Amino acid sequence: MTSGPRETPESQARPAPKLDAIDLRILAVLQREGRITKLALAEKVNLSPTPCWERFKRLEDAGLVRGYRADIAVEKLGNITTAIVEVNLKTHRLEDFDRFEDTMRKTPEVLECLSTGGGIDYVLKVVAADIGAYQTFIDGLLEAGLGIDKYFTYVVTRTVKDEPQAPVALLTCK
Repeated sequence: MTSGPRETPESQARPAPKLDAIDLRILAVLQREGRITKLALAEKVNLSPTPCWERFKRLEDAGLVRGYRADIAVEKLGNITTAIVEVNLKTHRLEDFDRFEDTMRKTPEVLECLSTGGGIDYVLKVVAADIGAYQTFIDGLLEAGLGIDKYFTYVVTRTVKDEPQAPVALLTCK
């Protein structure tokens, strides 16, 4: 049996509000242009500023907007090695999954940790300064007693597409 998705405290915090097409347009614009002004946002979604701002605040208060970040061109700062890692655990008890997942959440080299079904327990996206640093990282995970049975590493040689999130524009209202 492999691990499945479990709700995190963040996902349990508040129920999502009912969204309409205007709400989705607001979220889509914010996703593309996080630094947009209130006035420009209102213009892009065809609302006057006050109703647009009220909707925006409702969406933000509901936890649908998690934050605003700068997209830093890390590759311009120096070399970085990215690896995709498949991980299988030796045993599949809840405490095994919890121990592994807690460690992944606290590990800065792990950009993504996806719990999967279908033969692989987890897929990780890992960054390191170089291949030697990556191997040191993996050795540390193996020595940490996380119950890793086996892992497979795929070194990324080129990024073809890198979208940080699923585009809100693809969603429709129910």
